[in-house]
Amino acid sequence: MDSSHSVTRRRFLKAAGIGAASVALPQLCASRTAVAEEKWQMRLATSSIQFKQLPLEQACQEIAKLGFEAIDIWDEFDGNQHLVEAEKLGGDGLKELLAKNKLKLSGFSVYRAGYPKYAELLGKAGGGVAVRSCENGKFKPEEVSERMKRFLEGLKPLVELAEKHNSWLAIENHGGSLLDSPDSFKAFVEANTSPRVGIALAPYHLQAINASVPDVIRSCGKQLFFFYAWQHEADFKQLPGVGPTDMAPWLQALAEIQYPRYVNPFMHGHPKTEEMVANLAKACEYLKGSWNKP
Repeated sequence: MDSSHSVTRRRFLKAAGIGAASVALPQLCASRTAVAEEKWQMRLATSSIQFKQLPLEQACQEIAKLGFEAIDIWDEFDGNQHLVEAEKLGGDGLKELLAKNKLKLSGFSVYRAGYPKYAELLGKAGGGVAVRSCENGKFKPEEVSERMKRFLEGLKPLVELAEKHNSWLAIENHGGSLLDSPDSFKAFVEANTSPRVGIALAPYHLQAINASVPDVIRSCGKQLFFFYAWQHEADFKQLPGVGPTDMAPWLQALAEIQYPRYVNPFMHGHPKTEEMVANLAKACEYLKGSWNKP
């Protein structure tokens, strides 16, 4: 065989091999992603404030009957008293109440009272996520990164509390706050160095600025600690399956990042108990139907 022909043939085979690999690699990655998504199990919790009008014990009963796995207990926000009641029970009493209703503790929402007030109780009850707000105000795009670093630096005393009490801090996005735009989520993830600090993602506020919820979920990655299944609508339409939003892409993104915590159907407003029960049941059915993988 002519030597030049042999060299040409080797080059061809090498190029063909590279070409095949370039085709096979995306297929392999897609296959691995699909396998990972199939292994993701959606876990449902909801917030006690959905039943603000009921004592904590009755709220637990209603949430358990709906089939939720866990509960997020709220502080004195909007006059709610559930964490006040939990504090009276103490850590052991709260654990007993949850066990009686076969509920796990998702965490505490401490928007009004703050994390330090309930840090010890959260730890004694088994630990969990403490959801709180970010810094409020208007921020120029060019100053977000530096302000985010300063905000996270200021959380160090709370991080020490979280380490002591087996807890994690989840910072919620909100309109008119430092954590608001997609770029601010990226700034948070880049600046955050503590495994005890992450994000509580409220799609309601992202939809208000026409931001992509799945894209932001992917930006959060492993720093996503809490997820509200909550859409920018009025009244019961805030809930999954009641309002018009297709949340399947949200769940798909959660599966892609292997989100390990709870999906939390949520709405603001305090209707009658029977109305809330009926609409939360619709929300659960919708979410399960939108993610029916084994």
